[in-house]
Amino acid sequence: MKRRHVFQVIVEQDEAGYFVAECPALKACYTQGKTYEDVIENIKDVIALCLADLKKKGQRIPRQPEIIGV
Repeated sequence: MKRRHVFQVIVEQDEAGYFVAECPALKACYTQGKTYEDVIENIKDVIALCLADLKKKGQRIPRQPEIIGV
């Protein structure tokens, strides 16, 4: 059974209309997409890649910091 991790993601829309997503708990974990749905699928893929890279390097998965905002 695969371990399941939950990460908070910040999604913003840039000046060109693209959606940009970032996972603050994972260093250099960000992506973009034309639609909200695209960026959510993209960030899931990037998070999986970041977690696989951490595992490959033998590093532990960082804890999710609390994000407080509107």
